[in-house]
Amino acid sequence: MTQKILVVDDDRHTRILLDRLLAKSARVSLATDGAEARRLFAGEDFNLVMMDQRLPDANGIDLLREFRASKPHLVGILMTGFAEVRDAVAAVREGLFDYLTKPFEDLEALEAVIGKALELDRAYREIDGLKARLTTESDALIGQSAAMERVLGQIRQVAGLDTTVLLEGESGTGKELAARLVHSLSTRADKPFLEVNCGGLPESLLESLLFGYEKGAFTGAGQANAGYFEKAHGGNLFLDEIADMSPKLQSSLLRVLQDHNYMRIGSTQPRKADFRLICATNRPLLDEVKAGRFREDLYYRIAVVSITLPPLREREGDIVALATHFLDHYNAKFGKACGPFTPAAMRALETCRWEGNVRQLQHCIERAVALHAGGPVESVHLFPSGVSKPMEGQGSQAPQDSLSYQDARAEFEREYLQRLLDATGGNVSEAARLSGIPRQNFYVKVKRWGLSLKNDI
Repeated sequence: MTQKILVVDDDRHTRILLDRLLAKSARVSLATDGAEARRLFAGEDFNLVMMDQRLPDANGIDLLREFRASKPHLVGILMTGFAEVRDAVAAVREGLFDYLTKPFEDLEALEAVIGKALELDRAYREIDGLKARLTTESDALIGQSAAMERVLGQIRQVAGLDTTVLLEGESGTGKELAARLVHSLSTRADKPFLEVNCGGLPESLLESLLFGYEKGAFTGAGQANAGYFEKAHGGNLFLDEIADMSPKLQSSLLRVLQDHNYMRIGSTQPRKADFRLICATNRPLLDEVKAGRFREDLYYRIAVVSITLPPLREREGDIVALATHFLDHYNAKFGKACGPFTPAAMRALETCRWEGNVRQLQHCIERAVALHAGGPVESVHLFPSGVSKPMEGQGSQAPQDSLSYQDARAEFEREYLQRLLDATGGNVSEAARLSGIPRQNFYVKVKRWGLSLKNDI
C-alpha cells in the first residue's frame, strides 16, 4: 500500500525538496497554509504529517494538536527555520515524533528520520488492525516480519485440523499466545481451553490435575474432583513445558492419546477423552528424546505438527510494533499518556539484546510506563542504569568468558530472577506476577538458584 505524506510549508524550496525526496516511495500532498492543510487532512488518511512551525495563517504546533485530537496516533514532524528551545519543548510535550531545523543539511539523515516515523505509523496501524480482528488484546500475536508471517501461516493452516500441535521456542517467545490462537481458530473454539504448566509441579500433583480423582483416593481427597482431561472435553488442552513431565506421566499420557480413554485416580471406571492436545516446550524436544529424557513414541504422538516460535532477535521489524502495543496496553491499564517513542528510544529498542524475548520487552515497557509521568518515552525511561543495556552498534559482541549455550541461558535466568526479586523486595508473589511465570514454578526456580527471599507468601 502506498504511503501518504502531507507536507505543510509556505516555503516553496522546502516543498520542492521534500516532494522530490519522498515521491519515489510515497504519495506526497503539499499545502502552503493551515486552511489548505485542514482541507487535505480531512480528505485523506495520512501516514505522516510534516508541518512547518510558522505558517501564514496558523501555528504549526497548534495545527498538529488539532489534527491529533481527531487522530490520536497521527505521527507528526515539526519543521522550523527559526529553532527555539521553547518550540522544541512544546513539540516534545505534544508527543510529536521529531523536531527538525531547516535548511536540511544531511538528506540521508532526513530520510532516516522519515523512515522511522513511517515505521511507527505502520506499528500503530498493525496494532489497530489486530484489535479490530481479535476479541482481546492478550490474544494478539503481533508481527509483520517474515519469521512471524511463517508462524502465523502455519497456525492458520493447522488450527482447523483436529490434530496435536507442538510449539517449540525459547522462553518468552509467545508459545502460550500461539496456543490460544490455535484454539480460537479451531473447530473447538466454542469449547473449553485449559492449560497446565508441567514445569516445577510434583508428579503426584500433576497427575491428579490431569486425571482427576475419586473421593478417598488419597489422603486429603475429601471429595471427587474432575481432572483437566475431563474438563477439557470437546475443547483444547494445552500442556506447557511438556519436556518437564516425568517418565511415568509420559507413559500415562501416551496411553490416553492411543486409546482416548482414561480413569480418575482411585477409580476403575474408564472415561472417554475427547480433547485436542497442544504442547509447548522451551527445549528442543527431539534433543530430549536423544538424551533419553523424553519418550520417543510420545514425541511422535505429540509432534504431528511442529511449529517453532522465533526468538525476538530473529524478528526484524517486529520490535517497534510489539513495544507500541505494550505501550498502549499499559497506558490504558495505568491511566497514563506516555508516548510516543522518540527516535533514540526506537533505536535503543531495536539494538537491545532481549535475551528474555517478547516477555522481557513487555516488562521493560510496563516498567517504563509505571515509572514515567507521561509524554514522549526516551531511551533512559526504557533502560535505566543497571536494568538492561542496548548493544553497542548493530551486532552482538562475543562474551569475554567462554560459556556454553546452556550455561549462558542458565546465567541469564539467575540474573533475571535476581533482578525481579531486587525490584520487589524479595516478594515471590509480586516477582512471579511481573515475570509472567506461575508462582509455584517461579518459587522452584528461585530455590534452584539459592536466591534470597523476603517471604514465601
